[in-house]
Amino acid sequence: MSPFGFSTETRCRTTVARTGVVQTAHGIIETPVFMPVGTRATVKAMAPFELEEIGARIILSNTYHLNLRPGPELIREAGGLHSFMNWKRSILTDSGGFQVFSLSSLREVSDDGVRFRSHLDGSSHFMTPEESVRIQECLGSDIAMCFDECVPWPCTEEDSLKAVKRTISWAGRCRKAHTRSDQVLFGIVQGSVFPDQRAMCASELASMDFPGYAVGGLSVGEPHEAMYEILEVLHPLLPEDKPRYLMGVGHPLNLVEGVARGIDMFDCVLPTRNARNGTVFTSRGRINIKSSRYERDWGPLDPECDCYACRNFSRAYIRHLYRSGEILSSRLCTWHNLRFLAKLMERIRGSIREGRFQDFREAFTEKYLEGDRS
Repeated sequence: MSPFGFSTETRCRTTVARTGVVQTAHGIIETPVFMPVGTRATVKAMAPFELEEIGARIILSNTYHLNLRPGPELIREAGGLHSFMNWKRSILTDSGGFQVFSLSSLREVSDDGVRFRSHLDGSSHFMTPEESVRIQECLGSDIAMCFDECVPWPCTEEDSLKAVKRTISWAGRCRKAHTRSDQVLFGIVQGSVFPDQRAMCASELASMDFPGYAVGGLSVGEPHEAMYEILEVLHPLLPEDKPRYLMGVGHPLNLVEGVARGIDMFDCVLPTRNARNGTVFTSRGRINIKSSRYERDWGPLDPECDCYACRNFSRAYIRHLYRSGEILSSRLCTWHNLRFLAKLMERIRGSIREGRFQDFREAFTEKYLEGDRS
């Protein structure tokens, strides 16, 4: 019997936001939740115990990258991804589809799969739905994703429709190939910004009865309003009793708006990538710690944050570290950004449970935008 389960706890009265619980073999995850990205079996600049301290219950790793290096067989030999990276909580693995289409050169797409060249050494590989599932079963993640075709934005309706049809076909093949009982497989809805294609894809995938459903192909350059429109189209079409995962979204305002449209799970490299470039989230918008305005700023990155960086160091000090090329700058900014998003999700869950999500949504957005524009 699968250890996976999902239940809804509280629903917002004025939006479709909800709180819930995802159960995996490695613990309970309260939703809505943001998942830090550990692409290559590590969340950049963070140790596992530090991720636990900020409140992370689940992280994401990537099939494409781990397949190329160090290889799925080596990770299986190590006892699986949890043992390999010493992470005792839950793991979701992306199928590698997005990376195959965004990072690989000289790719050839057919109904069978995708032949591509590695971005590391140019070696040739052929990824099929069955191979993606096999790799993820070797990795031993709690949640695996179907192999899908993700189109860029903008794209034509014709190109998007071809990708949707392949995504549906590949989802069926992934379903048949998946055998691991302690791991569940989520379907991925594609269709770019075309509502009718999204609806068709969602309907076909829902008929396959996956344990959860992801929305892929958004946050790839389209306007935010287009993203929100697609989420509103999909809300009544995806099963109410299954978790919903919006892939690749991590901007604070997008998280709030995604929750308002029924999303339970999110992931994105944005908080860690921004941190390494000196940009941090605060309750009053983003700040760039490289700016000269912080040279003599003795306050924390965010006075409202309880992370290790904010409890112990000033903006002036972290700016000094960044300008000096010190690794600690990346670590502290990453620690802060991930804790900021973890705390944001905690506050969102609390506001839904207490029946005040709409008030929280409006107040958070106004305050964040006010600072972001200054």
